[in-house]
Parts: sequence; C-alpha cells; structure tokens
Amino acid sequence: MVYVDNAATTWPKPQPVLDAVYECMKVYGANPGRSGHKMALDAASILLYTREMLCSLFHVKDPFRFIFTFNCTDSLNLAIKGLLKPGQHVITTSMEHNSVIRPLMRMEKQGVEVTIVKCHETGRVDPDDIKKAIKSNTRMIITTHASNVTGTLMPVEEIGNIARSLGIVYLIDAAQTAGLIPMDLTELPVDLVALPGHKGLLGPQGTGVLYIRGGIEPETIREGGTGSQSDSIYQPDFIPDKYESGTMNTPGIAGLGAGIRYLQQQDQHKLHLREKKLVKLFIEALSQIEGISLYGLADDSFKTGIVSINIGDKDSSVAADILDQKYGIAVRGGLHCSPLAHQTIKTEKKGVVRFSFGIFNTMEEVKYCVKAVREILRM
Repeated sequence: MVYVDNAATTWPKPQPVLDAVYECMKVYGANPGRSGHKMALDAASILLYTREMLCSLFHVKDPFRFIFTFNCTDSLNLAIKGLLKPGQHVITTSMEHNSVIRPLMRMEKQGVEVTIVKCHETGRVDPDDIKKAIKSNTRMIITTHASNVTGTLMPVEEIGNIARSLGIVYLIDAAQTAGLIPMDLTELPVDLVALPGHKGLLGPQGTGVLYIRGGIEPETIREGGTGSQSDSIYQPDFIPDKYESGTMNTPGIAGLGAGIRYLQQQDQHKLHLREKKLVKLFIEALSQIEGISLYGLADDSFKTGIVSINIGDKDSSVAADILDQKYGIAVRGGLHCSPLAHQTIKTEKKGVVRFSFGIFNTMEEVKYCVKAVREILRM
C-alpha cells in the first residue's frame, strides 16, 4: 500500500508511538489525578511530559497553556463556543473546514454575527479583505493555517498582526500544519491554536490540543470531575483543570508525547524540507500531463503536503477507488468536509482527488503515483 492520505490521519505511526501506548496500557494505565498510588502518579506524569514536549516544539514556556482535548474539532468547539457571545461579530474565510463553519452556524442561531470572507480560487485569503470586514463589535477572527482541500497556506502572520493591533482574538485551525511546519507561538501573533494529535504530531487518533495564550479565558463547554477541588460542586477556575473534565485519554497522550519526541529527534526542519521536495516533484510532473487539473497554489513555499487534482472528466471518487483497487494507492476522493472551500475552487460538483504526502513517503512512491494518474487518464 502506498499511503498518501496523511491529511486525514498520518500513517504509519513511528514505533516509539506504538511502544508508548502499549507501555501505558500495560504498566501504568491508571486514572491520572484521581488517586495517590504509584500507577496514578505515573499516569499523571505522562500528561505533564507531553505538555512539556509541546512547549519544546512550539516554544512556549508554560506547559499548562496546552489543554488536552479529544481532537482538533473538540479544540475548535471549545475556543469558538467558549469565547463568542450573542451580539458579537466573528470573521472567517470560505476555505474553512466544517469543524469551524458548523460551530459558527450554531453560534449564528444564538445571535453571533458571522462574516465569511471569500478567498481567491487558489485558496488563499487577502489580509486586506479580512481587515475590511472588521466591525466595532468584532470579537474574533478564525482562519485555517492551511486548507485541507488545497494545502494552501494562509497569511496568518499578517492577519494576526491586524487582529492584535485592534485587540481582536485570533484563532487558527492548525489541523494541516501542526508538526509539519515549524511554528513558534511566542513569535506568531495568534491567541488560540487548535491542534490534532493524530496528523503531523504523529500521535494516536482521539487526541487533540488547544493552545490558549495567557490573558485569554474561554468559558467551559464541559464540566465534571477533574480530580482537583473534589470537595466543591463547582468547576475549578484554573488551567488546565478548568477545561479537562473527565478521564483523559492517557494512552493516546502517551503516544502523542512519543510522536512529538520522534519529530524533534528527526529534526522537524529537515522533515519539512523533504516533504516539500516530494510535493514539488509531484506538481511538476503532473503539470506536464494534459488533462490533469491541479488546484491551489503551485508554489511549494505556500503549500503543505496536500496536492488536489482531477483526472480528465472522471469523477473524483471513482478515480480514488481505481487508485486504491488497481494500484494500491490510498487517497481521498470526493468532497472533504469543506463545502465552502469546494465552492471557492469550483469543485463543489465533482470534488477532488486529494494526495497528501507525509514524512514517510518516498520519491519512488511519488513517481509511482504519477504513473498511476497517467494511466488512469487514458482509461
């Protein structure tokens, strides 16, 4: 199997990730923070270890600015629903995943004003268009860091500077960039960052993180047992306990910590450059084939490992199935939980065939994918 569906979830996982999950389940799989025995303390220590690994990767000093969630969608819901109130205004873009758009549509019904700024057909938004949409009651700006449909990187630094100059909260959805693109959260002008554990950070599914900058305090959207202040019927008001109700996914978080450590040992910058070379080779090869439609920016400097295409007049889901059944290539076809993004790039009827390369893909696999696409075009 040639696996190029890393935008959905990274596979395979590094062996240290598998080992960390197994060790947690076998050796110290107790409930962190709920008891004082050794196993519970060991479980709690792995949570702190993973927060410290996140600090190291993203250059953050306080480990408790990282809140563990169930996934990136959960992180986005906490940030959006925890901060926006009726009468306030939020700005987002037409390239957002439904993990942003659907919570906003729910908030709109509750009295939040929503503006969706249309992006260019390449999938990139103009920061000036964001600026023009700002109103006196604008509370938040939300953008993806990179589109899950085209891989196009957004100008987050420029947007962040606009937001910060006006005291507006800026939330980015880093589902397609966390772990893949080096990110310094002490330098980047963002307030909240939603992170998936199972993609570029190489952790297991069912893990997510929300980074919350100091001074930003979303309301909770979930309350319950935390293991702290157990004599009170009220939710703790300190982080991370305020946001982490219920039993944590300790095995998953152990795997996430191991994934981040693996990234750092391999040198994240070198991995990023290697992935860019794969994308560049793939785009250059496909650009020379008449009948292939490429979406998003061609410049690999403004892209992640995602390359979305259509093969002649073939339905994208049919083409993806042929790639799977005939060639053993795993991609995603059809629509990608981002209907507004597909409208923006004019693929809402046909969808796209999405190849998403990761750190374990090779040049030989890229060449094999090009060969398969060329042959499918002739069918």
